[in-house]
Amino acid sequence: MQGIGGMGNLMKQAKKLQAELERKQEELARMKVEASSGGGMVTATVNGRGELLNLAIEKEVVDPDDVDMLADLIIAAVQEAQKNARDRSQELLGPLAQGLNLPGIPGS
Repeated sequence: MQGIGGMGNLMKQAKKLQAELERKQEELARMKVEASSGGGMVTATVNGRGELLNLAIEKEVVDPDDVDMLADLIIAAVQEAQKNARDRSQELLGPLAQGLNLPGIPGS
């Protein structure tokens, strides 16, 4: 009957990890991460999931004759903010994967 007790313990651990994962995912949704480009002329804010929340553009960078440069600055700011959000997400969720301690799963 050792196997049944072990299974119950595993189920408890799984429920605990699921609750912790849900809590961390909610924390990520509330988290705000910023990045800027063009010396701060364009600033993107994303949540911990990488979803764009805000985009601030200084008037001085808006040049109707150079729309491509503005687009490049926007893309750079958004991509950097999303990368920062992914990094923060990995920091937050990484320890949960290690806590699983399941055979055959790398990092656990």
